[in-house]
Amino acid sequence: MKPPNYPIESVDNALRLLLSLLDQQSMTVSDASGMLGVAPSTAHRLLAMLQYRGFVDQDTVTKRYRSGPVLLKLGLTAVRQMDLRRHARPILERLSKEIAETVNLVVLQGADVLFVDCVESPRIIRVSSRTGVLLPAHCTAGGKALLADLSRDEFRGLYPDAKLSKMTAHSLTRRSRLQQELEEIRARGYATNFGESESGLSAVAVAVRDGQGRPLGALAASAPNPRLADERVEEIAKALLQGAKDIGESLA
Repeated sequence: MKPPNYPIESVDNALRLLLSLLDQQSMTVSDASGMLGVAPSTAHRLLAMLQYRGFVDQDTVTKRYRSGPVLLKLGLTAVRQMDLRRHARPILERLSKEIAETVNLVVLQGADVLFVDCVESPRIIRVSSRTGVLLPAHCTAGGKALLADLSRDEFRGLYPDAKLSKMTAHSLTRRSRLQQELEEIRARGYATNFGESESGLSAVAVAVRDGQGRPLGALAASAPNPRLADERVEEIAKALLQGAKDIGESLA
């Protein structure tokens, strides 16, 4: 991959140190200095900041640096997402055939959702795959299904401002309105999106939970607006809830 036009050397050096820890169990300040071609004092400052943020730990006896809790957490998160995707795939395929619409698996990434897998509708006119796409959570059904599980403090941490970004004229643009809708989602058990992420597109979504009831991701069915009338929303939500239950049981 071509490097950026305006690289930030200190950031690049810190990332190189983290990548190096993937290949070796630990390193000293001298190791880091030699690898980066910088003074030991510079290498020490970089490692100290990474330690402060939890990316590395330092052995109190040997003084060597090793992967810290944040790196381990990131690794476990990636493993969980791969595991979720593997268990969800047959359910996505089943649901797409059952409801004849595109079905996505999404996970929450801060205030965004990442589309991690998809099975497209068998119909000629359908919503195409968004796998790999990152969208604002409050503009998507899957995102709102996951936001509904956050505590008040977690929610405020993601949305410190009263005003929200918008993707279409139908997007929610006020935090208070989003909070109101999340209350409705908690009450009925599923989330909807009517043209909020893309004009002419609607979606229904439910959270996928583990054995302890913690949300791991969300199943979302997407279709052109005319195919998601009120009565069909209920029908699709029921199918998605069963699919989410089946995924949760397969993960247990």
